[in-house]
Amino acid sequence: MGTIIAAAIAVAAILIGIFLGKIIFAKNTQKQIEDAEQNARKITEDAKAHAETIKEKKILEAKEHYLQLKSDHEKETLIRNQKISEAEHRLKQQQQSWNDKNANLQKQINENEQLKQNLDKQIQVVNIKRTELEKHQEEHIRRLEKVANLSAEEAKAELVEIVKEEARTKAMAHVKEIMEEAKVNATKEAKKIVIQTIQRTAAEQTIENAITVFNLESDELKGQIIGREGRNIRALEAATGVDLVIDDTPEAIVLSCFDPLRREVARLSLQRLVQDGRIHPARIEEVVEKTRKQLEEQIMEIGERTIIELGIHGLHKDLVRMIGKMRFRSSYGQNLLMHSKETANLCGIMAAELGLGQKVVKLAKRAGLLHDIGKVPDEETELSHALLGAKLAEKCGEHPAVINAIGAHHDEMEMSFIISPIVQACDAISGARPGARREMMQSYLQRIKDLENLATAYNGVEKAYAIQAGRELRVIVEAEKVSDTESDRLSFEIADKIQKEMQYPGQIKVTVIRELRAVNIAR
Repeated sequence: MGTIIAAAIAVAAILIGIFLGKIIFAKNTQKQIEDAEQNARKITEDAKAHAETIKEKKILEAKEHYLQLKSDHEKETLIRNQKISEAEHRLKQQQQSWNDKNANLQKQINENEQLKQNLDKQIQVVNIKRTELEKHQEEHIRRLEKVANLSAEEAKAELVEIVKEEARTKAMAHVKEIMEEAKVNATKEAKKIVIQTIQRTAAEQTIENAITVFNLESDELKGQIIGREGRNIRALEAATGVDLVIDDTPEAIVLSCFDPLRREVARLSLQRLVQDGRIHPARIEEVVEKTRKQLEEQIMEIGERTIIELGIHGLHKDLVRMIGKMRFRSSYGQNLLMHSKETANLCGIMAAELGLGQKVVKLAKRAGLLHDIGKVPDEETELSHALLGAKLAEKCGEHPAVINAIGAHHDEMEMSFIISPIVQACDAISGARPGARREMMQSYLQRIKDLENLATAYNGVEKAYAIQAGRELRVIVEAEKVSDTESDRLSFEIADKIQKEMQYPGQIKVTVIRELRAVNIAR
């Protein structure tokens, strides 16, 4: 029984606990619900506040963006309006300019029309006056014929006879001009090319002699150069192949040799020996050998500098060396290198003037430079310098046109290329121009004498002088025997006779001088 009660009590207690638990759980659940609702309301309010803030911010940004776009649009509109205004202004200015030009043109047309009308009126007046003048002229001629008892034809014939002598005299003055004009017209193009070619090139001319004078600071050095019993001078002559002439000439030694290259070696060697002060046979041989090697280097340098100056490329080194050796050679007193350079320039210019093309111009210049290489061979042969030069050029692989031009410049080969006659002509121009080459003194004096004698043979010539190395002849005539008109005729006749009868380089200017002197003595 007690157990049942205890169990009932326990069950009741359990039921009461369950009921109280449900009540407590319900209260806790209600509280949680209220807390959740309160949190939800708070979150909702925060969300609304945040959304309102974002909304206001976005509205503000939208307004700012709108204002920026509006400002940019207004600026673009303003710029576009300004451009439109400027374009309208320019258009108005152009239209105004066209209107002004049109008005000026219309004004000019009106003025020209008015001028044309005035000219037509003046032409009519001139025609009327010309008709009247012709009538008066005919009347005047009839009156003259009546007074002179001569017809117009007879008067013309008599007038012609009167002025015939004067016309003949004046015609003589024009003969010279007519003949010169005829010559110019006959060879116009050829002379134009030659003259332009000569004018556009100039080369320094160096006169080479058979001796070189070596100056000394004092005559005491002569004894050192001669040496004991002449051993130094003998050693120097044997090493260089040059004769040393030591005489009474103060402070000078003469180096004599036909070969300018040897003379240059001797001069440089002697200069080094004098500066060094040690002069004895062993030292002489050493210095001469060193000088010879340095001169070979100088020769190559001269050759390379020459081809660079002329713009010639691809030459064989043996040909470059020969070009350098030309510097120490001369022909008829004309330096061979200067002559070859001048000929090369003349050939290039003449080929260009003839319009032969750039390739032919280069070949012509190359052939002009090499045309005399046969004069500086390393070994002497029996061939002429033209044929030897052609052989050397062929050996060095030169162009066939260059080889032919070298061999044919003295007509020893048949000319088969266009540059061959050009090289021949330019070689003659360079060698024959005044001052290029020296003449023998005897032939020079004879030419000067013949020139003066030719002028003095004319009647009325008092004296004749050849001046400027025979390039000008001044003729002094007697004023009583030769008039001014006859002076011009005499100058022309003397020049014509010189041209026909004499051989001379360049040209000779003939000047006739007529001077009238009136002399009285006051006593």
